[in-house]
Amino acid sequence: MDKSKIIRILRDDTLEDAPEPLDLGQRVRELRKAHGWTLEQAAVQAGLARSTLSKIENGQMSPTYEALKKLAEGLKISVPQLFTPPSRAQVNGRMALTRLGEGQAHLTVTYEHEILAQGLTRKKMLPYRARIRSRNLEEFDGWVRHDGEEFLYVLTGVVRLYSEFYEPADLKRGDSAYYDASMGHNLISISEEDATVLWVTSRDA
Repeated sequence: MDKSKIIRILRDDTLEDAPEPLDLGQRVRELRKAHGWTLEQAAVQAGLARSTLSKIENGQMSPTYEALKKLAEGLKISVPQLFTPPSRAQVNGRMALTRLGEGQAHLTVTYEHEILAQGLTRKKMLPYRARIRSRNLEEFDGWVRHDGEEFLYVLTGVVRLYSEFYEPADLKRGDSAYYDASMGHNLISISEEDATVLWVTSRDA
């Protein structure tokens, strides 16, 4: 299995789920709590009865348009914003730790990949550590190419990066390269030992 197929497998594992319908009651509760208001305080701000606001938040009643207007004005937003999901830019607290040797192994003819942060779904980056076993271009079946952009950082040894539009570049420990991954590229070790690198590939170009 070559590197581009590994990337496709990783992308398939990180496809986003279909968006879920917005829960208006939960949305109102989140907006109220973002202001630090109790039910009573939010009800006063919106000019609604506390019981009415409680029923809206708990999905026990569908508010009229007039009630929606009062809610939006009290929460200092527009009516459409009541039905707009929170921005993905907000903090979601996701994190994954991968201890040395605990990554998921994928062997290829030319590389030995260790997939990192495998436990996280819907990642926007695909990080993996690789042992570079290839020593010449003849070991590859043409160029490796795939969607997205890629960052390469040399951990040990010396590698030679071949690319479709540039002269070969020799990179030693601490050197790095950032490139368009849809451009043909191959990597070999020119050390006596297998080199190791950190690769990070973006999900989207």
